[in-house]
Amino acid sequence: MKQERFKKNINAVVLCLFSFFFLCSTSDLLLPRSPLAILTGGRWDLLQPSVGISAMHMQLLHNNKVVIFDRTDYGPSNLTLPPHLCQNATVFDCSAHSILYDVASNTFRPLTLRYDTWCSSGSLNASGSLIQTGGYGSGERTVRVFTPCDGVGSLSCDWVENRAYLSSRRWYSTNQILPDGRIIIVGGRRAFTYEFYPKNPGKSVFNLRFLAETRDPNEENNLYPFLHLLPDGNLFIFANRRSILFDFVNHRIIKEFPVIPGGDKRNYPSTGSSVLLPLLLTGESNRSKIAAEVMVCGGAPPGAFFKAARTIPKIFVGGSRSCGRLKVTDPNPRWIMEQMPSPRVMGDMLLLPNGDVLIINGAANGTAGWEDATNAVLNPVLYLPDEPDPTRRFEILAPTRIPRMYHSASLLLSDGRVLVGGSNPHRNYNFTASPYPTELSLEAYLPRYLDPQYVRVRPTIITVELAGKMLNGQGFAVTFVIPAFGMFDGGVSVRLVAPSFSTHSTAMNQRMLVLRVRRVSQLSVFAYKADVEGPTNSYVAPPGYYMMFVVHRGIPSVAVWVKI
Repeated sequence: MKQERFKKNINAVVLCLFSFFFLCSTSDLLLPRSPLAILTGGRWDLLQPSVGISAMHMQLLHNNKVVIFDRTDYGPSNLTLPPHLCQNATVFDCSAHSILYDVASNTFRPLTLRYDTWCSSGSLNASGSLIQTGGYGSGERTVRVFTPCDGVGSLSCDWVENRAYLSSRRWYSTNQILPDGRIIIVGGRRAFTYEFYPKNPGKSVFNLRFLAETRDPNEENNLYPFLHLLPDGNLFIFANRRSILFDFVNHRIIKEFPVIPGGDKRNYPSTGSSVLLPLLLTGESNRSKIAAEVMVCGGAPPGAFFKAARTIPKIFVGGSRSCGRLKVTDPNPRWIMEQMPSPRVMGDMLLLPNGDVLIINGAANGTAGWEDATNAVLNPVLYLPDEPDPTRRFEILAPTRIPRMYHSASLLLSDGRVLVGGSNPHRNYNFTASPYPTELSLEAYLPRYLDPQYVRVRPTIITVELAGKMLNGQGFAVTFVIPAFGMFDGGVSVRLVAPSFSTHSTAMNQRMLVLRVRRVSQLSVFAYKADVEGPTNSYVAPPGYYMMFVVHRGIPSVAVWVKI
């Protein structure tokens, strides 16, 4: 009887949708791959012409709000702090350098920062608070904590700062949450070390000679190293052109991987980007060894920073077109190289819910730095990692009208859009510079899967039935609806995506887990139930909040947040 009532309720909710969608054509239900689609893929939406600050750093929280900030020594921003907060601000002009952006209402409010956040790093902890580390000058040893809050008192939710917590200055470092919930903070300018938050008892800072070895004289090219936690519990670290497998528990390098071919430099200021491709837990038992593959794209040739920053007139050499894929779990891994449609430096690489990789923002010439790049790349590029034909893996997408150069950022939202902001390639705010003024706007890029013609096959999550924590392969159930009658072909995937901290083309902690779906049963005309196997352990899924998407025919649902 209970099940019958459930079916009737689901049918009543969806039947009105079905009557509308049925009038639409039922053709072209899969994501198109035609030349026209390649040129017009996706669309752009200007969310805010100005949020008052330039979005140098961004982090999505599990209440669907985004913490955004730049640096406190830019000079006055275009957003004034309320009088009662002015006394806590670093700047005497009472302007804000951080905001909290509400995705649902498309509104924002100022936050207060006292110690400089320029070129800092961050990670969410297991409870969902943003642990934000380092910066410049007064902020180089600071740890800042922002804890999400809603309801009564939410307007008082703000940064809490500890100026002297870190053992070393951390400027251009990278963070990664670990299986035990700690956060490792690696590198920084002239900081060839790493440390942990919370601090280790006893020794608090550890040397990593690899960081000194990968530093180029006069150019560095090893800042903001790429970090990826692998399913065996070790850390992949990439800097400049080299990469290692690192045991952070026993403080030792397990192995060094082959140097990425081609000669291009990949880390700041040459500034390529990197992702850990989706981890597939879809085997008969995902407790077996899980393959892990890293991808690195873009950057700049040797000497590019020196030519752009130190010569008069400036020389902007072409960025790198190459991408490399390395299956790090292979016994003898080797880089497989591919070519992007155009050169790109300072591009962001983001995992979309359907497993494709979005490459967005950046320039075709130069490097990171003040006025050190030109020829903004306005077209995002889509990379299809599972496409068997290498010549069809890249697609050029619809362009923005707003250049996103140095100090821009982007991240995936739980509704499948990509939030894009920032760009300040100047020493201070400069709103009259040509051709690249300081940019205070926020945009959303809507990938092609959000086009209206796919609404009929887009799943909507109704419930997630989970007993206790989602770990150790524990099963759980997801109930969802497909609006178009008869269009469900039985194939869905359930994916967990960790929200990333985005800055300087580095999406820290970005991660996607493709879970094993044991079976899918039909509950009613439109409703279905998927029995799913959760992640195996905290090496695969470190603790914290994840966005859960159901993907049908390449079309993702809006995500629901789950905690691991």
